[in-house]
Amino acid sequence: MPKLKTHKATAKRIMVTGSGKLMRMKGYRSHLRRNRAKRAKQLFDRKLAVRGAGEIKRIRKLVPYLD
Repeated sequence: MPKLKTHKATAKRIMVTGSGKLMRMKGYRSHLRRNRAKRAKQLFDRKLAVRGAGEIKRIRKLVPYLD
């Protein structure tokens, strides 16, 4: 069986927790943040769990060796 290719852009954006959940960062965090409220900026800095069985399945195919 040949090795599988990893989708590098996805690998840089997704991390796996100890329990196996896939975590991602929110978008819209790179620029134009000075116009936002402090609370809104803080919400951008936390990681979110990837939701939806279809999304998780697709990401697992893109990054087979992430575990």
